[in-house]
Amino acid sequence: MAPARIEQPIETRLFINGKFQPSKSGKTFNLTNPATREVIAEIHEADEEDTNAAVAAAKAAFPSWRDLEPCERGVYLAKLSRLIHDSLDELAYLEAISTGKPISAFVDGIAAESHFQYFAEAGYQVQGSSSLNTRNHLNITVKQPFGVVACIIPWNAPCIFFSLKVAPALAAGNTVVLKSSEKAPLTSIYLARLAAEAGFPPGVLNIITGFGKPSGSTLSAHMDVRCISFTGSYSTGKKIQEAAAASNMKNVILELGGKSPAIIFPDADLETAAAATQSSIQFLSGQMCMANSRIYVHEKIADQFLALFKEKFGAARLGDPLDKTTTHGPQVDGIQYDRVKSYLEIGQRDGNMTLGGDAKDGLYIKPTVFENVPEDSRITKEEVFGPVVVINTFKTESEVISKANDTEYGLYAAVFTKDIDRAIRVSKLLEAGTVGVNCTSPTTAKDMPFGGVKSSGIGREGYGISLENYVETKSILIRVNPE
Repeated sequence: MAPARIEQPIETRLFINGKFQPSKSGKTFNLTNPATREVIAEIHEADEEDTNAAVAAAKAAFPSWRDLEPCERGVYLAKLSRLIHDSLDELAYLEAISTGKPISAFVDGIAAESHFQYFAEAGYQVQGSSSLNTRNHLNITVKQPFGVVACIIPWNAPCIFFSLKVAPALAAGNTVVLKSSEKAPLTSIYLARLAAEAGFPPGVLNIITGFGKPSGSTLSAHMDVRCISFTGSYSTGKKIQEAAAASNMKNVILELGGKSPAIIFPDADLETAAAATQSSIQFLSGQMCMANSRIYVHEKIADQFLALFKEKFGAARLGDPLDKTTTHGPQVDGIQYDRVKSYLEIGQRDGNMTLGGDAKDGLYIKPTVFENVPEDSRITKEEVFGPVVVINTFKTESEVISKANDTEYGLYAAVFTKDIDRAIRVSKLLEAGTVGVNCTSPTTAKDMPFGGVKSSGIGREGYGISLENYVETKSILIRVNPE
């Protein structure tokens, strides 16, 4: 993929009721390229008034959109899918300059295209049931859209999360207000332009940019928002859940953080295990909720595995995200960079840093390995969100299962072994929403539900289940007079 450029000026305004418009307050904030640390755009900042306007537009558009047949709504989603396909280079460029994601790692546009293509044809899957089990009754259930759905997405993969939430919500008959992260607004705004080109009716899809306060908190507490889907940090997810409960008990879907373990047993294919696990923690410079940031390797094979892992992990090419040979970009901003550096200090105090560290070149952190770190260290317990992995050894199966589960997170876990009995046994006992066997994150399956247990979230997303997140079930009891 060659570096692309946007020919027209980069759009930075809010998209409300089918039109791009400045924030009502006139406030903007600077967006900085993390690789060059240069300001690349002034983004319009939505406040409470803008957010309310977006919700009002979605509420007004809902009845007409709801009453379309699924195939009629699907026409718009299919056209948007095709437009995304034609804009992959532009989307890759925008994410590279705003988040530092290397264009060599940009698979997000293809995923977004696929999501809209699938849900363009999936609307008829919204089905109820029927029952004759009550005397003199024909009872049925119907599944109906909530109305206005709010989607709040993170900065690490905005195209993917935009499509993963918006496509099923629209396919089910809801209208949407999406708030992008202030760290990565450009691709969401660009997708709004594509939606306008696809001819979406005004108000059906609204995109606002800004901060958690006031726009995110306004959506979370808004009485006209009946469902909210959020991907991001545990602390923010908790605030959203509290606001939802305090307002109108809106339906909440949360995909939150992780501290994902990978377990390497003595009989594992070590080449495969090393390649997969290093890719997981290095991908997106470690800025991924399901990255296997903890690796437990059996003491018998620890030296061999570590040598393979470090050789592959340390080979990442740091550089300009727009260079197609770059595989490792910067942290997204100074806040995230300083956060990762603080964990490097903790790791050096509590254990041994045997690879990597601060690149001391802008916002770059080298692929970093810590060994011999206590299980109660903060770097072992907390989500770092950087290219930093703790690798410890274990002796027994029961020991490593206990260590892997000793966290409040439960998003993803991985097991590497050739013993199918062990693989099934351990997978059953690991406390995670997804377990990979001889594979690890970011490996997922489109038709499998994805989400977390414990503090990693509520609900699941995926081709086979996402529609259910955006409909509610109504029972209709029909009494039939006997002859």
